Amino acid sequence: MAESAGSNVEIAKHLSEHHSHAPASVGHEILEILEALLLAIVAVTTAWSGYQATLWTGHQARLYAEAGRLRVEAQAAATYANQERLYNAMTIMEWIKAEAHGDRKLTEVFERRILPEFRPAFEAWKKIDPLHNPAAPAGPQLMSEYRSVKAERAIALDSQADKIFEEGSEAIRLSDQYVRATVILATVLLLVAISQKFKTRAVRIGLLATALILLCLPIYNILTLPRA
Repeated sequence: MAESAGSNVEIAKHLSEHHSHAPASVGHEILEILEALLLAIVAVTTAWSGYQATLWTGHQARLYAEAGRLRVEAQAAATYANQERLYNAMTIMEWIKAEAHGDRKLTEVFERRILPEFRPAFEAWKKIDPLHNPAAPAGPQLMSEYRSVKAERAIALDSQADKIFEEGSEAIRLSDQYVRATVILATVLLLVAISQKFKTRAVRIGLLATALILLCLPIYNILTLPRA
């Protein structure tokens, strides 16, 4: 993108130096001035558009990298949460066996092994007599008191990664719009170059007018697009 913008600037400089002869008339002199102004505007606009396109591309790359990092962290947190869930399920299974056999000592051992985060759900589940109450949930993990900080963190990280990824997609979209503006600016330069080949004033004025109208579109886009 930077090379494209640089090429447009060089073309504008070359075109501005195209004629070194004295003007044949006042009208010709006015056309020369208009061409010089048009080329100056195109050169500055092209440089700015290329600069912004490069910045937004870099911004998009950083956002995508950040989104990828957050997804890795989310996956790690989810894996850890699943391991804790499995550990709690196995501990509860052994507790049920010990409770069913009336082995109070063994049930106390398994109760001590319950993770602190899981204990409120277990205590609430235990109070409803799950071994004799058919309406009791199958396990403490189905109780409303149950929560997993790591599972919640995994969801939050994944949601944050989605948001940052969307910001990265928006950044590349903006970069593309700046690139399109640069392409239109190159077309304006082409029209100016073609106009200088004609000696007929009407044709030359027509081409310059077309170039000026076409120039309004990228200028409007550049003025309204966000800056990186």
